[in-house]
Amino acid sequence: MNQWTERFTDRHVLRRMAVSSAGFLMLAGLVAFVIFEVTKTEVTVEKNGEEVTAYTHASTVEEALEEQRIDIGEHDQINPEKDEAVQNNMTITYTQANQVFVERGGEQETVHSTADNVAELLEELGIEASERDAVEPSKNAELEDGMNVSYAEAFPVKLSDGGEEEEKAWTTETTVEEFLAEKNVELGDEDRVEPSKDVTLDEETEVNVVRVETVTDVVTEKKGYATVTENDSSLTEGEEEVEKSGRKGEVEKQYEVVKENGEEVSRELVEETTVEESRDRVVAVGTGSNSETVSRGSSSTSSSSNSDSSSDQSSSGGEWRSFEATAYTANCTGCSGTTRTGLDLQANPGADVIAVDPSVIPLGSTVEVKGRGTFTAADTGGAINGRKIDIFMPDQGAAESFGRQSVKVRVLD
Repeated sequence: MNQWTERFTDRHVLRRMAVSSAGFLMLAGLVAFVIFEVTKTEVTVEKNGEEVTAYTHASTVEEALEEQRIDIGEHDQINPEKDEAVQNNMTITYTQANQVFVERGGEQETVHSTADNVAELLEELGIEASERDAVEPSKNAELEDGMNVSYAEAFPVKLSDGGEEEEKAWTTETTVEEFLAEKNVELGDEDRVEPSKDVTLDEETEVNVVRVETVTDVVTEKKGYATVTENDSSLTEGEEEVEKSGRKGEVEKQYEVVKENGEEVSRELVEETTVEESRDRVVAVGTGSNSETVSRGSSSTSSSSNSDSSSDQSSSGGEWRSFEATAYTANCTGCSGTTRTGLDLQANPGADVIAVDPSVIPLGSTVEVKGRGTFTAADTGGAINGRKIDIFMPDQGAAESFGRQSVKVRVLD
């Protein structure tokens, strides 16, 4: 074998040896890989509700989670604990905590929670939320990172609306105005609420809604009359006779009335109108002398029985005497319209006629009623007895308003 052949042989051997070494190394690596994979522990990682199956050589739960690139926060929830040894077919549950801003009692706090919803969060905070309490968002809302949660505990408030007291109403509102809006209590333009709308509520607050209304009240009232005196020489001094009876007038008064809860609290007169004027009462006051007078042709020794006239007589008529006067018409129910002397009053509505008692004033006499003129005594009446007269008036309304008056009467002829 020559030198070239030897060299070739050596190279071939070396090449075979190199191939054998590489194969061995590959085989060894493969065996090692298989052994490495086979010796891994199978675990199930549940992250925020999602499951992943993993194979790991981690010795602790924390290491297994780190292999899954899970950065464990201070408030995150891990089950089992992160320092517990990994076991085959273990289930590791990881729940990331949410940062939530909770407002209650007018103050805000930042909390971290792994609760599923708002209700569970409140339980974690030791809050027992009743149905009356206000929770925003609702208790079944899913908790999210960065969420704002507000909680207000309900408390009772005493409410009185329009004077009617209700049972205590539960509320979570802050001010009186918000409370009224919550209870659908609307205020009218004149209504008021005590305390004022901006007052902050608490359990001691009593809310009183006062219903105010302004109404117009029209009242008809009688108006008094004055008494007027007139000197009368036909009456002796100190004697008085009512010549005209007084009559009250009538006024209409318009009031502005303010009521609170249906009760009147103020009344203001805004307008007054005279419906009927009052009539003064006229009284004749005697100014005549009590002594008798003697006519010029008489002797000074003549007795009073022979004197020509007295202080209560008139040169143009008889003696003035007091009578009670009423008035009547020809159109009254049951009236015939014909006088005792046969005068048809319906055909003669302008006739100046009075009804008299014939035993006091003879029928057919001409009579003067003081202040009213002369009349003919042409009629009688069942109620006209003694010193009474009934004056005929064509207008029924005037007759009714005349009433009953004291008058002076004298017979002229």
